[in-house]
Amino acid sequence: QVQLVESGGGLVQAGGSLRLSCVTSRLTFGAYALGWFRQAPGKEREFVAAISRRGSTESVEGRLTVTRDDAKNTVLLQMNNRKPEDTAVYRCAAGLTYALRDASSYSYWGRGAQVTVSA
Repeated sequence: QVQLVESGGGLVQAGGSLRLSCVTSRLTFGAYALGWFRQAPGKEREFVAAISRRGSTESVEGRLTVTRDDAKNTVLLQMNNRKPEDTAVYRCAAGLTYALRDASSYSYWGRGAQVTVSA
């Protein structure tokens, strides 16, 4: 069974940085695009950042950096200069897709990591 497990969430002050990790198992990692999505209470899920299997990236803002380590089956999300509105549950996802911003194109999902940004 494919598993994606996020880590690195927590509490950070506004202006601070946080790095999320997502380790996968039982997945042909190099064949998959990896995405990050978030959902805040009372809001819809939204795209954050993603990286294709070839390493091209997309993100919603310049304060985000997504990287992948195919040798470790891991995708990282570096988030700098956080704001309180960035508070949400962040989930990683894997998919055989080129539509990196489309959540429906991802087949596998982690349970998520809570990120809380205090003012």
